[in-house]
Amino acid sequence: MKLRIALLAAAFALTPAMPALADGPVTAKSATDQKAAFDADRASILAMAGTFKVTFDMKETTPWREGYTPIPAKISGGHEVVRAIVDTGRTIVLQHLLVVTDDAKKTFVIKHWRQDWVYEPATVLTYAGQGTWRLEDVPAAMRAGRWSQTVWQTDDSPRYGGWGQWTEEGGVRRWRSNWTWRPLARRDAVRHPPYDRYLGINRHSPSPAGWIHWQDNIKEGLVDGKLVPFVQESVLNTYVKDSAFDVASADTYWKATKDYWAAVRADWDAAITRGKGVKVAEVAETGSASGSRLMGFADDVQAGKLKTADAVAKARAVIAEVTK
Repeated sequence: MKLRIALLAAAFALTPAMPALADGPVTAKSATDQKAAFDADRASILAMAGTFKVTFDMKETTPWREGYTPIPAKISGGHEVVRAIVDTGRTIVLQHLLVVTDDAKKTFVIKHWRQDWVYEPATVLTYAGQGTWRLEDVPAAMRAGRWSQTVWQTDDSPRYGGWGQWTEEGGVRRWRSNWTWRPLARRDAVRHPPYDRYLGINRHSPSPAGWIHWQDNIKEGLVDGKLVPFVQESVLNTYVKDSAFDVASADTYWKATKDYWAAVRADWDAAITRGKGVKVAEVAETGSASGSRLMGFADDVQAGKLKTADAVAKARAVIAEVTK
């Protein structure tokens, strides 16, 4: 668990609610063109499934506040297996599994982030500050032809959500989100910086080598009760197709724990639906208040220390506790 905490999890801070911003309504298409666009969108999303060498390139660039000095750029990486665990046509769920080998050559599989894609969504779960997420309506005029993407933490608690359109410019396909608030990632939260939230746009594009996820973030924080920008950040996550690592270990982990995680997802969904959102306490070092325990139960299931049904019951109690 210490290795998991050191490598992963996300920590959240304070953020106010903000209206969703986006382009205008998607231009109406013929039924044939609409079907072709839908199929192309699905292909782009499903292209993110596979096995990859991942590079995370994070750089603070332009300071927006006098006296602020950008921190040094950081590059890290690893190997990930991404599986489409749900595909109903209009809903696609991609589960990321990080495969780590330590200095003793021992392999660990860490359930990583999850991304849910929904076509023409009626609602999207958005971050609203102080560990609070709200289920917000997508304006009716903005639904046609668009997809929402909701991102979840390692324990399937929420992180952020947005919506946008898949387009093609200059021969490059991309999905671009509306402006979205996000809590600080662990890499920042543990430093206790002067900013405490991100306002960003996410872009996803398939490439010949795999795909990219580009985040364009404004790091913001409160000064004398007023929200101000501190620095611009560019994050480029590059996924290059690669199978020269222990892919089987990730699939073995998922086979052993998928029923447990399906039940956990259902319990989170129930809590979110019930409250039209959810509030979950956050801890900078370990992510959500439920993180270590929910992931630990999965480890116990895989190790044969817990039956799936017993683990689900324990997880349900934890989710009830942290969402009171």
